[in-house]
Amino acid sequence: MKHVRIRSMPRTDADLIVDPDTYTSGVPHDALTRLRERDVVRIDDFWAVFRHEDVRTVLRTPSVFSSHRGATQIRDPRPDDLAYVQRMMLNQDPPSHTRLRRMLTRAFTPRAVALLEDRIRANAREIVAGLSGDFAHDVADLPLLTLADVFGVPRQDRALLYDWSNRVIGFHDPEYALSSSSTAGMTDMALQALELRPDDGRDPRARDGMPDLYAYAHALGAHKRAHPSDDVVSNLMREDLSLEEFENLFWLFSVAGNETLRNGIPGGMIALLSHPAEYARLRADRSLLPLAVEEMLRWWTPVMHFRRTCVRDTSLSGQEIRAGDKVVVWFSSANRDERVFTDPHRFDVGRREADHLSFGHGPHFCLGAQLARTQIRAVFDAVLDLPRLLELDGEISRLRSNF
Repeated sequence: MKHVRIRSMPRTDADLIVDPDTYTSGVPHDALTRLRERDVVRIDDFWAVFRHEDVRTVLRTPSVFSSHRGATQIRDPRPDDLAYVQRMMLNQDPPSHTRLRRMLTRAFTPRAVALLEDRIRANAREIVAGLSGDFAHDVADLPLLTLADVFGVPRQDRALLYDWSNRVIGFHDPEYALSSSSTAGMTDMALQALELRPDDGRDPRARDGMPDLYAYAHALGAHKRAHPSDDVVSNLMREDLSLEEFENLFWLFSVAGNETLRNGIPGGMIALLSHPAEYARLRADRSLLPLAVEEMLRWWTPVMHFRRTCVRDTSLSGQEIRAGDKVVVWFSSANRDERVFTDPHRFDVGRREADHLSFGHGPHFCLGAQLARTQIRAVFDAVLDLPRLLELDGEISRLRSNF
């Protein structure tokens, strides 16, 4: 046989949005727009939800669409891991979720955030004044500094938070996942924890994938019991928490508390660089900054999707969904829904349709939303004070991740 000709099948929109490789060149908004026209779509083994109102319905109805039943990632946890990850606040439903959330709420009140604002602004100005040219790398330090202050992690250990979140969020991007920060100046408890860091490629989202994180959490908790102060870990040591609950809360704020901002702030910068007229408009009218921050969060959605599991038969936009079915809400689609946002693909620093879903909706609305907004405003306030416009100098390097 001399030749065998084959023809590859064309890739569907569903193929595009679930493939991590797609996102190295940008979010596939054309595909999401076409899928949004179909409202709720069956993809592989889950229902994908694309419309703004449908996403809100799923997120605000935990009695039907559970975070707990199958956790909140598209992939099913290994059976041995499911019971453990279900204890994470992110993966719980009321009333269990409500109890854990209440323990953390006082750290994120507007008053608590206001007390941090001067320090955040000073940190942001120092970072922007010393920009090296790699904007994403430079601004990554702001949420790390803020988290260290809020949760009581010694500042010299904050690089641990950076590395842990890289390993978890960059699971499909080896370059990102294998990054490692300098250990210079770290505390003894950090150095001892790092001796447990695995190098065998195990899944960092599994219970046995982050032994260094859990070792550090226990060491820090013991230190805070002996030397309490006004921070979240000290407060948690006074609460009636199980060992697993403490470990999971520490995992959650170590990863989710900084990676989303490390994504969102550079995304906001890309939005301005891609729309020079809007960048100039914002420089000319600083009163637009609060609106511009909301637009950055809408236009560059930091988290693409979250999963729920249907616990009883229901319907959504005409689709019959059965108990046990996976349901995945697509924030990056809902935030460009034509039924909610005028000319949704246009970046508009003065947009007043601020009902984006980047912080979620319902019981799991992001606890740190106010703190995140404060940090984004602080960075761009400093950027706008620079004597000249920043310009893109080379290619944008994007994470290989559909999440």
